Amino acid sequence: MFDINAPEFIILVVLAVIIFGPEKLPELARKAARVLNYVRNIANDAQGKLRQELGPEFADLNLADLNPKAMLTSPLLDPVRAEVDSVRTSVTETVAEFKTEITADPAPRLVFAFDAEAT
Repeated sequence: MFDINAPEFIILVVLAVIIFGPEKLPELARKAARVLNYVRNIANDAQGKLRQELGPEFADLNLADLNPKAMLTSPLLDPVRAEVDSVRTSVTETVAEFKTEITADPAPRLVFAFDAEAT
């Protein structure tokens, strides 16, 4: 959902300490956690009520599938994902075979003569 990197998170924490002070920060974090938990409970209750109202024929309905972006990308990308998975499997098998060949019969190392005075 949100993409916050470590430097951005550190900047946010430093700003919070500067703005609210270290004394009030734990209390604000607890309040924010309570609000987040309350909002999640409301969302879960709404999803449960929606499934209950729709009936048993929509029991396996995933609400994320109703997102227009998901509706468009799923039919378009499913064949591509299947092809990518088959290519990934074949590459993994080839790498595994190559590793067993290397460990079973190592090639002789080439030694080059080096003259330190010639350079």
